[in-house]
Amino acid sequence: MTAPVFVVEEVPAGPRFVLDGPEGRHAVSVKRLEPGEAVVLTDGRGGWADCVVTAAEGKDRLHVDVAGVRAEPEPPVRITVVQALPKGDRGELAVETMTETGVDAVVPWQAARCITQWRGDRGAKSLGKWRATAREAGKQSRRVRFPEVTEALSTKQVAALLAEADLGVVLHEDREHPSEALATAELPASGSIVVVVGPEGGVSPEELAVFAEAGARPYRLGRSVLRTSTAGTAAVAVLLARTGRWA
Repeated sequence: MTAPVFVVEEVPAGPRFVLDGPEGRHAVSVKRLEPGEAVVLTDGRGGWADCVVTAAEGKDRLHVDVAGVRAEPEPPVRITVVQALPKGDRGELAVETMTETGVDAVVPWQAARCITQWRGDRGAKSLGKWRATAREAGKQSRRVRFPEVTEALSTKQVAALLAEADLGVVLHEDREHPSEALATAELPASGSIVVVVGPEGGVSPEELAVFAEAGARPYRLGRSVLRTSTAGTAAVAVLLARTGRWA
């Protein structure tokens, strides 16, 4: 089993380091790590250090020896999911599972058919929850490069993001005009892929037209229609397998 991951502001160069604060408390009081056990300290931006526990002090101080410092390179194909705002806590569920799967960035989207609205303090609080979820899911899944969760974008701003991508994907199911399967789409060897996931009511015709003008095309995942909170995760899994990142 891989070593547990803890987040630090800067990756220590060594030879020794003391992990304290909330992360130290989690390591000492929750994980109850003991001398000799391996841990990974990461900045969440791709830098990380292999460490070995030497002692636990009090309830929130973990002493470690730094065995080596490394850096994970940027992926050759960056995958961003534009996630329409779901109802209730399904937004956090979507962020959690996409992070665990391996998404590189999540963009909240205020789609026309979204029931949930991010405004004022509520919007700031919701965005904070999404970002905290990405951080915790990144730790749980032993990642050293956590996904970026951006500010919520409008449809016009999402279209601009799609226009800059090497491949723009809009997950959309239409029985009268079946779209191409994402599993057979031609993918770029490098660059960026942006996937748009609509709300419970689907992507509106007006939004589809705007995204088409930006160069994005509709794709489907399969015969079944997934919830907005799970479609992004399925799409990321397909793309990670096909781009070789899961090889």
